[in-house]
Formats: sequence, structure tokens, C-alpha cells
Amino acid sequence: MMEFLYPYVLISILPLILLWRLTQKRGTDLRERFAPELYRKMVVRGGGMSRRTRRALLIAAMALGIVALARPVIEKGEIRVKESTVDLVVAFDISRSMFADDVFPNRFELAKRKFFDLLDHMKEARIGVIGFSSRAFLIAPPTRDYASLEYLVKHMSFDYVTLKGTDMMAPLEVTENLLAKKKRKALLIFTDGGDRKDFSKEIAFAKKNGITVFVYAIGTRKGGVMKFDSGVVRDDKGEIVVTRLNPAVEKLATETGGVYMPYSLSSSDMARLAEAIHGRLEPTETKERVVEEREELFYYPLMLAIFLFMFANASLPRAWPVRVSIRPKGGKR
Repeated sequence: MMEFLYPYVLISILPLILLWRLTQKRGTDLRERFAPELYRKMVVRGGGMSRRTRRALLIAAMALGIVALARPVIEKGEIRVKESTVDLVVAFDISRSMFADDVFPNRFELAKRKFFDLLDHMKEARIGVIGFSSRAFLIAPPTRDYASLEYLVKHMSFDYVTLKGTDMMAPLEVTENLLAKKKRKALLIFTDGGDRKDFSKEIAFAKKNGITVFVYAIGTRKGGVMKFDSGVVRDDKGEIVVTRLNPAVEKLATETGGVYMPYSLSSSDMARLAEAIHGRLEPTETKERVVEEREELFYYPLMLAIFLFMFANASLPRAWPVRVSIRPKGGKR
């Protein structure tokens, strides 16, 4: 059965009826005011339709446009759709080493760009964001508002942070607090691995609390220098400090059931990472949503309205040239 989603819009047709009535009563026909011979000389002859017909077509086009705006549809019933949710905490390493220039523009900025790519492949997940170095900072609690997450991460800047070191236990503890009611928890860390070689404590904590760790490693074995507005970072001897990727952090991911992924300039790596996250985690929540299935019909009156409007304007009368013959006074043609 056909229905209108916005039936109140149809009220706008009433002024069109009044407009049609007014145009019909507007003045009298010129044929009634002038003699036939004079009327033929005054009116331009052409092949167009009459004004009355044109007005009728234009008003009909406007009425059909209003019908299209009212959104006619055919209801086909309801569909029940099940939605699954995965909870994920994303941690950004904000220690000074993440500002090294061995990747462009630096490790920290590349991590943010990869996060934006990840959002395109995690539509059904609730995502929380934290930053950490020797301490952890909550940036956003788990949410599906990806627009807000993108805005917060895009404008996330830690130029003022002076904390040194990378404590991998900090994001694990925050993840446990944020997802305390969940049996399975997921943590994705954008990091260069810091300086530590032993992550046995972090691994034990993650296993005890059901945290699966995914590590996206950003950095190179060759390393890079850390550049700030004040210049490059130097050690006590005045020599430039070179920071390198720490491969030991791979164990934190693999031994907790997660995935270790080295950085890549390809945009497809985030799709593979999102697939790995979904593959290793069971949905933490399943909801059933009712969706109304309907067939849209608005394009039929809309197409007819456009046709009538174009037809009415394409049928304007064309003036015919009038031949005027001049006879000499008192002579023949």
C-alpha cells in the first residue's frame, strides 16, 4: 500500500489551486474587446500553445514536484538486523622518540594517519583513544562517534610533553579500567617499541586480564633523529641522539594472541589489521535492530514534473514575419 512519508507537504498544493482560479479570472479575452480584423493585426501569430494550456502545465509540474517532496513509498514490512560490537582501545606512543624523522613526516604523524585509515574499516566497533609515555592520558572513552575521534586525534599535539621513556604497562592498565566489564579486551598500540627488551610483566598482565595486544610498529632499524622547535635532541656529550625501532615489542603482541605489524606506506595495511582484530575477537555485544523496508516512488512524479516544465517552456510562441506590401498612390502593384 502506498503511503507518504511527509504527508503534511501535500498541503502546499492548495495555494496552487487558488493560483489557477485567479489566473482564469484575470481579465477578459482580447477577442471580446477588439474587432476580428484589428485582433488579427495585434496578436503575433505563431506555433506555440495557448497561455492557458501553458499555465496549466506549469501548475501541474509544481503540483507533481510537491508530491515528490512528500516522498511516496510502498511499505514492504520490517526486517530484523543483528549488530555485533567489538571494543577496542587505541594507544598512541607520545614519547619523544615518536618524533623521529626516519619516516615521513615523523613517527607520531604517521600513526595518526594510519588511525584515520583504520576508522574506515572498523565501522561496527567502539573505539577509545589514549596517549602514553611514562604515563597514560585518556583522550576519548570508547565510542562509535568516529567524527569526534577523528577530530580529537587530528588536533592531538604533544609538543609540550616532556616525559621521557615508554612504559607499555600504562596503556594496558588504562585498557583494563576502560573495559573492566568485558571478558575479552583489545588494545592496539602505535609505537616504536621504546627501549626495553623484556616485556614479560606486560605479557603476564595482559593474559591475566584477557587483553589481546596488537602492535603497529613505526620506525626503522636505521633510526632517525628527534626534531623539535628547539632543535634536535642531543646527549650529555653534545652528540645527536639516534632512536631506532625496538623489535623486542613484537613478543608483547604475539604472546598475548594479537598481531605485530611493521609500518607500511600502503593504505591496505589497516584493512588487514582490522580484519585480524575481528578475526581474533568475538563480538562483545549483539543487538537486534528493526529496519523498515520500503520502495521509493518519488522519482516518478519528479520526472513527470521536469518533463511538463520543460515542455511548457519549450512551446513558447514564435513570431512570424509579417509581409507589408506598399502600393504607390494611384498606381498598380
